[in-house]
Amino acid sequence: MRAVWLRNFGGPEVLRVEETPDPVPGAGQVLIETAAIGITYVETQVRSGSAPMPLPALPIIPGNGVAGTVVAAGPGVDAALVGQRVATTTGGSGGYAELVAVDASLLIPIPDGLGFRDAAGLLNDGRTALGIARAVAPVAGEWVLIGAAASGVSSLLIQLATQAGARVIAAASSRPKLDLAQSRGAEVGVDYTRPGWAEQVREATGGAGVDVACDPAGGAVGRAAFELVREGGRFLAFGAGSGSMTVVAEEEAAGRGVTLVPMGAVFSSPEAIRELSVRALAEGAADRLRPVIGQTFPLERAADAHAAIAKRATLGKTLLIP
Repeated sequence: MRAVWLRNFGGPEVLRVEETPDPVPGAGQVLIETAAIGITYVETQVRSGSAPMPLPALPIIPGNGVAGTVVAAGPGVDAALVGQRVATTTGGSGGYAELVAVDASLLIPIPDGLGFRDAAGLLNDGRTALGIARAVAPVAGEWVLIGAAASGVSSLLIQLATQAGARVIAAASSRPKLDLAQSRGAEVGVDYTRPGWAEQVREATGGAGVDVACDPAGGAVGRAAFELVREGGRFLAFGAGSGSMTVVAEEEAAGRGVTLVPMGAVFSSPEAIRELSVRALAEGAADRLRPVIGQTFPLERAADAHAAIAKRATLGKTLLIP
């Protein structure tokens, strides 16, 4: 099979497609022929060696979310799974490949009416958005600030917040990204690369600030997002686009009357993660949650896909197509 290997940390060019022996499903595993492979921003940070988490031992095949068809079952697995359309995580690596062996217990059937690309777009991002929405619990009439508003997770989170009746302020780095966010339901768009964007948020809310801020950026943008939360509001940091997560001391938040919602409240257990994943695909099949598949790349251009994400030149979800 063809697979993308990461043998050294570095720029996008370190990702190389190589002919690789086909994986063989072991006991309790199945073999999946991939049709769509999701790329996350964290994977670009791992590739560069800058991820805000322990780095994996190299070499590895990156990738953690795929959609495809079961083509073989290992010992102890029901052979009836062969031929089923499924989405699954891979345990943290192995996803950037034509074939992936995973535990059968991780499989999530793709509902009728949902294509492979949308399933891959919803698997990780959809469950994250659903978990965040559940944790911060926006209600009708509340102002919700969502950063990196054209990203895969945030574009889904906008939909969930507006479905709850909240009023969304989308923050992003360009007009096309803000246009996308507003097409998904955001009421107000602000460009956080321009001076005065925080003042624009305050003006939109009548000077009160926002009830909820969801921050995937970190750094100065994340800090400003926290400071825009009014007394009695909630703040959740879920990304490190700037290279570091937004960290706020409990004492400071308490002094301002702001509740810090931890990511542990989003993914509280493996069972909760699976439940959110199943729900994300079901919501997609029902057309209540629409992923933005902004761009696709063939497996051989994995380096180009990573480069585009690193340059903030992407909209929505980026996929590899074997």
